[in-house]
Amino acid sequence: MREINLSNGKTIEVECLSCALTSGLIEPDGGVIIETEHFHAHQDVAYPIRGLIILASKRHIKCFDELTDEEKLDYIKVLTKLRQAQREVLGIEYVYYFYNEDTTHHFHTWMVPRYEWMYDFGRSVESVRPVLLYARNEMNNHENVNEVIKAINSLNKELNNWGGDYEK
Repeated sequence: MREINLSNGKTIEVECLSCALTSGLIEPDGGVIIETEHFHAHQDVAYPIRGLIILASKRHIKCFDELTDEEKLDYIKVLTKLRQAQREVLGIEYVYYFYNEDTTHHFHTWMVPRYEWMYDFGRSVESVRPVLLYARNEMNNHENVNEVIKAINSLNKELNNWGGDYEK
């Protein structure tokens, strides 16, 4: 079991956070943004930053090259729609994407928005960790969390009106 600190201050113990999230055992604050047959998108549970999305595979795999052809197509389609919704619904101009294979979770991609306040920490990939820690430690207040939840609801509404094979 692994101990995970959530942005809401709670600590949970799980073997795999992604399994717990994609199976519904743990409900991320604000709920699921969009779910497909192969992927589950939700607000990052550890950092209260408006529009910080995790796109996780439902299947327990670690690497991009383990995706089936069908999963690869689904991944690109949903990642593209998420990014489009970040821009159109939340006004997010820039995003950093991260994916790592030495994780204890499933294959997942972080979509980290870049806001003006974040540039106080720098303009490169090295600024992301301090930004995340700042958000967890300094932005975990009622006002910000409400803004994060509103963003989740807006994204969910936009993406679930999208249609096609990507409705919940």
